[in-house]
Amino acid sequence: MRIVEPSVTLEWITPDSLRVIERAGRTCYKSEYKSDSDPAVFVRRLIKRGHLSVIEHAVASLRIVCDRGVSHEIVRHRIASYSQASTRYCNYANDRFGSEISVIQPITLKENNQERWAGFLRDAEEAYKYLLEHGESPQIARSVLPACLATELVMTANFREWRHFIALRCAPAAHPDMRHVAELARDILRHECPVVFGDYIETEEALCEAKNCDAL
Repeated sequence: MRIVEPSVTLEWITPDSLRVIERAGRTCYKSEYKSDSDPAVFVRRLIKRGHLSVIEHAVASLRIVCDRGVSHEIVRHRIASYSQASTRYCNYANDRFGSEISVIQPITLKENNQERWAGFLRDAEEAYKYLLEHGESPQIARSVLPACLATELVMTANFREWRHFIALRCAPAAHPDMRHVAELARDILRHECPVVFGDYIETEEALCEAKNCDAL
């Protein structure tokens, strides 16, 4: 059994995304002739006015390593596309997985519980390998795998959905492990497109949206 850290990395983002958003937005008013030398001016104005549908023309793909429990929360965001490692077909007893399962330790797990937690997981790993060795397929043996099993997925969503994801999953009421992954995603998107993601989560609008949403 191996304990790994959650991570988020950028796979792809719309090139020159602010210009793409500006061109789409100006189509509504046929104001292309007013195109700013800096499209950030136009995009900031759109966001301030709440015209968020226009930022849907830009998308980002992130590769996420998290536990299966967190992944179940992530895929509830329906306006997105996902490709995730399948426990039906991945045989973690194979050499390419190091002949062991990978797990993620909850970030708030108390220190005095960590050894007992690890013991339960070693038992689960042993049961998983036993079932495989006695003729069960990976899709059957997976039934004994824990929710903290590490998984990898690629999530692709438009900028508006990423803003919604950040507002919900970075909120104080979010699960601590989910919030940690969402903050990693937020930081990447802030770096890649600060005009759209730079201060969204701090705004009163974002916090109210997260507080009032029942999808946490």
